[in-house]
Amino acid sequence: MTEQPRTRRRRLPRWLDALVLVAGTLALALLVRTFAFQVFVIPSSSMVPTLAKGDRIAVQKWSYRVGEPQRGDVVVFRDPGDWLGPLEPPAPWQRGLQAVGLFPQGGHLVKRVVGVAGDEVRCCDEAGRLMVNGEPVDEPYLADPAANVAQPFQVTVPRGRLWVQGDNRAASKDSRAHLDEAGGGFVDTDLVVGRVGTRIWPLDRIGRVAPTDAFDDVPAP
Repeated sequence: MTEQPRTRRRRLPRWLDALVLVAGTLALALLVRTFAFQVFVIPSSSMVPTLAKGDRIAVQKWSYRVGEPQRGDVVVFRDPGDWLGPLEPPAPWQRGLQAVGLFPQGGHLVKRVVGVAGDEVRCCDEAGRLMVNGEPVDEPYLADPAANVAQPFQVTVPRGRLWVQGDNRAASKDSRAHLDEAGGGFVDTDLVVGRVGTRIWPLDRIGRVAPTDAFDDVPAP
């Protein structure tokens, strides 16, 4: 039998091959950003010592697909309304990378949830500890526990809202700083992007942001 000549597969030009690779990478990054992780940069020292200014964090976007944020969670949320003040707009190339999750986004805050719907949150007991539903909370992650007492308050968290505070209570413009505003300092749960899972930069601080058991003894509201 006469052997049939083999049909040679046409190879893509190198420039088109590279274009397909870049497009595939961007598509994968977009899928990851939409359904899995999103990267943010810590803009201030309000979460010291848990998170330092300049840290890069990966937020688990699936965290609250089912269920709501819990007391003690460190969360990233969209600005509830001028908490951050005016921001410098990103450059066009930064906006493009932000769209696919390859550049940290601004306009977001990171804080710790200390009160969920129905909770009564009060500052403070005789030892300077935060009180949640009448239970004092020992918070080992605080930069300075004594800073708690600087601003006494008492609130009841409405349905669908959160009360959030920074771990560096002396340098955190959190729910306490917005008590007298229209939103009462509360954060709508719909604004929460997800729970902070991992610190991915700098190299000497890479690691999981561990959960806390500080609120385990707090009774239901």
